[in-house]
Amino acid sequence: MKPNEIDLHKELKKYFGFNQFKGLQEQVVNSIIYGNNTFVIMPTGGGKSLCYQLPALVLEGTAIVVSPLIALMKNQVDAIRGISSESGIAHVLNSSLTKTEINTVKSDITSGLTKLLYVAPESLTKDEYIQFLKGVKLSFVAIDEAHCISEWGHDFRPEYRNLRSIIKQLGDIPIIGLTATATPKVQEDILKNLDMPKANAFKASFNRPNLYYEVRPKTKNIEGDIIRFIKQNKGKSGVIYCLSRKKVEEIAQLLQVNGVSAVPYHAGLDAKTRAKHQDMFLMEDVDVVVATIAFGMGIDKPDVRFVIHHDIPKSLESYYQETGRAGRDGGEGHCLAYYSYKDIEKLEKFMAGKPLAEQEIGYALLQEVVAYAETSMSRRKYLLHYFGEEFDSEIGEGADMDDNVRNPKNKVEAQEQVELLLKVIKDTKEQFKSKEIIFALTGKLNAVIKAHKIDVQPLFGKGNQFDDRYWMALIRQVLVAGMIQKDIETYGVVKLTQKGEDFIRKPHSFMMSEDHEYSEAEDENIVAAAKSSGTADEALMSMLKDLRKKVAKKLSVPPFVVFQDPSLEDMALKYPISVEELGNIHGVGEGKAKKYGKDFVDLIARYVDDNDIIRPDDLVVKSTGANSGLKLYIIQNVDRKLALDDIAKAKGLDMDGLLKEMEQIVYSGTKLNIKYWVDDILDEDQQEEIHDYFMESESDNIKDALKEFDGDYDTEELRLMRIKFISEVAN
Repeated sequence: MKPNEIDLHKELKKYFGFNQFKGLQEQVVNSIIYGNNTFVIMPTGGGKSLCYQLPALVLEGTAIVVSPLIALMKNQVDAIRGISSESGIAHVLNSSLTKTEINTVKSDITSGLTKLLYVAPESLTKDEYIQFLKGVKLSFVAIDEAHCISEWGHDFRPEYRNLRSIIKQLGDIPIIGLTATATPKVQEDILKNLDMPKANAFKASFNRPNLYYEVRPKTKNIEGDIIRFIKQNKGKSGVIYCLSRKKVEEIAQLLQVNGVSAVPYHAGLDAKTRAKHQDMFLMEDVDVVVATIAFGMGIDKPDVRFVIHHDIPKSLESYYQETGRAGRDGGEGHCLAYYSYKDIEKLEKFMAGKPLAEQEIGYALLQEVVAYAETSMSRRKYLLHYFGEEFDSEIGEGADMDDNVRNPKNKVEAQEQVELLLKVIKDTKEQFKSKEIIFALTGKLNAVIKAHKIDVQPLFGKGNQFDDRYWMALIRQVLVAGMIQKDIETYGVVKLTQKGEDFIRKPHSFMMSEDHEYSEAEDENIVAAAKSSGTADEALMSMLKDLRKKVAKKLSVPPFVVFQDPSLEDMALKYPISVEELGNIHGVGEGKAKKYGKDFVDLIARYVDDNDIIRPDDLVVKSTGANSGLKLYIIQNVDRKLALDDIAKAKGLDMDGLLKEMEQIVYSGTKLNIKYWVDDILDEDQQEEIHDYFMESESDNIKDALKEFDGDYDTEELRLMRIKFISEVAN
């Protein structure tokens, strides 16, 4: 059929059963049918695949679809076969086929039966396939997940880079590039690499107004927080993303133990298990899938109600794609991410072994994630700006679906600071990235600043009454306001826009929101209870503190020896009324509950009665016991007086990791006799001095102890003595 003879609406109804096209689909289909190079950016769930499937079905010849994932191809082929009586209408050509299967595919293409041929980029490089495809009628080549071409894309695949030269060998055929996420930088990269600068480009809006975006600080009790969140959304489908397979397994187990129906999904599971878990989720036999990013590629479940990021992803593209799996049906979708700068540092470490250029890109993408998490402006506005789209955070669709908009942070006038910032960018010839600009503003030196003699310029150090974080936050907000932009060619270099030039000439008010501070808990070694979604009952808390003081006085020990603050906070949140329940409280454990618990649970029971409190029965997070094997190993080997570094080595821990485990053991009420180890490190007088300090101190905080001893002892010595002290005095 010739393009002008095709009735698109009739064909749409015939093949897909729809009466009308969605969004930009009709324009895209027309562009392809008329043989134009076409570039499509359409968020997940926008109906991207129909854009090339419909033209392939109505045009003469076979369309080649390049796709990076075998599972994804299989899904699509099954879907196409489902709308036709001929199973040969769509085929996959990849390394998993036998010789016989390959011959079937070839004969179906030659006879004109096959309309869509899905291939992995690797298969296209095989000479025998290229020779075969040269001799058959092809309609066009569609490149799905086209961001894989760009090293700035979040899924860069080197083999995607040679696609253009391979397609050229196949003849002069139109190319269609499709992606669900692409920043202006990635878009430019794709068009350049596919050598189609004049392609018809179609870009759908990235705004998903039904999604609610929220970022919470990642505290030590994140698991409890997640369980609470899921139980508040009982019966709803959700996905939890973690960066490592180990964490996926741990969280899935923890959820199961706590009565949530959940399954793990990651590349380390065999194909059969993965398929089974995926089906269980699709068929609603389980509510939650805990997964690495291997999951969700091509998962089309319309009613995922929440997506939780246990670990922050490596780029905003990944974040957008993963959160985009929520609320595809237009219904509710809650996107909750947990953020701690520690995770970012971990991701930076992973990049250390990679080539320098790749590290730079990875680092730049991570900084965008940090900016998104820490910003206090509308998250939706920030996200859409990243993808090159303007959004009005006052009246835009979905404007209030965002934790920052619902709980606005303080705003301060920053007109003078914006003026100074823009002038520094201008005076330094618009050739530096944010980091150097901040150094110039705060008067700090590095090699770049010295080499370009910025330190002798009049504005150097003029903004030093504000710290780096302030300037970083301001740069982000001025960027989104459109007064500066990041250069696409030399990514990250900050340049002025016309709007910025105008501001320098005629400054006006600029209200800046203060960034979020996600600071870590005071003392790393002691696990602190999260207060992110539940808050402790203040009245009960002060009664528990009074009781703790009394008990401590009676036993002549400091109050923290009885129970630590985080444990009291957890009691004031969960109201345990039996010694057994108290054993599940944060940092308590069975031993401690038995030793000190009776008075405390009696007090709480009376308080609950007097105040008619409804106790949250779902707030007791049961542990999986996965960790208890390790703890048992430590206890047994300390009993055998084994060297601590040997114990750590045997379990793949460093000394810090072992001390953390030991601290949890003694703070939960179990004795650990490490005198044999401490005696080797500290003499009797030193031990006595530290022991007396803890005995008289209000707090067991190591930072306070370091200050007190002013360099006489290091952190490790003090932590070991604290373990010995708690063990002897408290347990």
